[in-house]
Amino acid sequence: MIISNLDTSRVAIIGPGRLGTSFAYKLGRDNKRVAIYYHDAEVCKTINRDHLNPIHLTEDLAARTGGMEKVPRLSQKVYATNDLEHVVENNDFIILAVTMNRLPELINYLKPMIDKKAGDTCFISPIKGLISDDISKELITPSQLINNNLYRVKHKYDIISIGGPFFDMDIALGNPVCITVAGKRRIANIIREDLFKFNQKELNSYYNFDIVGVEACGALKNIVANIKGLADSLDLGDSIPGTIFARSGVEIRSLSRILGGSFQAFHSQAGVGDLYVTVSSMASKNYRYGKYFYELYTGNPIETNLRVLEKIDGTPEGPNTIRNVCKYLEKKNMYSPLFSCANHIFNEVGNKSAIKDMIIQSCQFDRRTREYIGPISRIMYSIFPDYWYRRDKGLFE
Repeated sequence: MIISNLDTSRVAIIGPGRLGTSFAYKLGRDNKRVAIYYHDAEVCKTINRDHLNPIHLTEDLAARTGGMEKVPRLSQKVYATNDLEHVVENNDFIILAVTMNRLPELINYLKPMIDKKAGDTCFISPIKGLISDDISKELITPSQLINNNLYRVKHKYDIISIGGPFFDMDIALGNPVCITVAGKRRIANIIREDLFKFNQKELNSYYNFDIVGVEACGALKNIVANIKGLADSLDLGDSIPGTIFARSGVEIRSLSRILGGSFQAFHSQAGVGDLYVTVSSMASKNYRYGKYFYELYTGNPIETNLRVLEKIDGTPEGPNTIRNVCKYLEKKNMYSPLFSCANHIFNEVGNKSAIKDMIIQSCQFDRRTREYIGPISRIMYSIFPDYWYRRDKGLFE
């Protein structure tokens, strides 16, 4: 990939959801030529005519700013199209603003386009999710999925991950946001200095080499936000939220290491910083999901899930991540009490009165009683990461 030939004056966004739309606002304010891809031609026409997204984010912006007439319009340099080949061929930087479960299908569409494209491409992924690889059945991050599926054209692209803490509303309105840019240093620096450098009172960035760790933290904190939103609907007092935060850190840090990341990612702003805002703000879709799930709980998780999603604009990533993570934990015989608790609550038929006890037990009865990683464990983690996780049924079972 020839980095010096990349054109930073134009950017494509695949997926006009809340986050994709917010980046369109930001990049448009920075005088970039922004192409938004969406498959529905009528939605594209509406965006081009009104300079507003008719599906996502606009209503919440109206509520925040005090009325529809006060909602900021997208820049005249932002346009929408349903021509995916045009988007790929004419843009060196492509933001993949889709959900994790849609990413495999999208990459299959993109593969022949990247192969025949005259120039190179940099994918920018703010995707927060984990999925099971079709071939290895291992749990993988967005960048790992992309690299696995585009291996034959690996010389034609690179990938950068965008980590939190950030909310789409703040990016759209130009509130101060600081993101994490993770990946290879040279291409990450181009994105930090040329793509996102304008008006640092709105958006600034830090660099992190650990793309897998940043992605893992970004996905796993959504599970914690689901649990925290639900827990805040219970009469648990003011102390237990701190334990939920701390014990979730143990599980995020360990599982991130198993997936190929390093321990340091959790201690960065993309780790604890993103976790903090996601579990403590109604601006978080995943936090709201947990609160609404308890309020609307019927005992049937599928039915409850549908009722909750009717109240939320956008797709909370946590519920799907919970399912994928817990299948992986069971396969690997791994012990993660808080993640297992989330799976029981959000994916299995249960009793509303039992939820309180399940959360307490997951926080206070962890078989791992030490709050630190000893020197022997550090060595074993580095040598045998797949075998030194907390085993559920014993080391050799």
